[in-house]
Amino acid sequence: MYNILVLDDQAPIINAMRRVIDRIPADLLDARCRVHGFDNPDNALGSLRDVSYDAVISDLRMPGVDGLDFLRQARKLQPDAIRIVISGHGDLPSAMAAINEVGVFRFVAKPWDEAELQLTLASALQTRALQRENQRLADEVRVQRGQLSEQDARLRELEAECPGITRVERDDNDAIVLDEHDG
Repeated sequence: MYNILVLDDQAPIINAMRRVIDRIPADLLDARCRVHGFDNPDNALGSLRDVSYDAVISDLRMPGVDGLDFLRQARKLQPDAIRIVISGHGDLPSAMAAINEVGVFRFVAKPWDEAELQLTLASALQTRALQRENQRLADEVRVQRGQLSEQDARLRELEAECPGITRVERDDNDAIVLDEHDG
């Protein structure tokens, strides 16, 4: 289940977004989406402290609220969540700030095309799933490296106590060569 936060000052926009997201074709996503809609940025920020989100979608311009400021705070609270901006005001400076300062995945214009929004969100969630898998694999490698480092340290200790104990000499037939002096 993907958790998606939607912030917009207009409840009908949140409901429309929820309907579009609910209709994302199953072949685009491997799991369903749960949309958490907010028309108040303080409530949305509170939710970001309590719920792990895969994506955060915010309107750019709302009365008394700057969507970029909200997304900056959201990024601090959940840096791995994918951020998407929706806006009826497609001015280039705002779009560039959203991308450069907040690390926004996409900028979607209002009114949106339903299929385009679905593809954008599916792509964002697939990206998030890949990030999680990459993190899991990186963590696994770190654990393995930690174990290998621990093993390497133990081998060095053994080698210091009994030089040569960690090395095996073999002849041309791959048979172990025993030192004639050991015996």
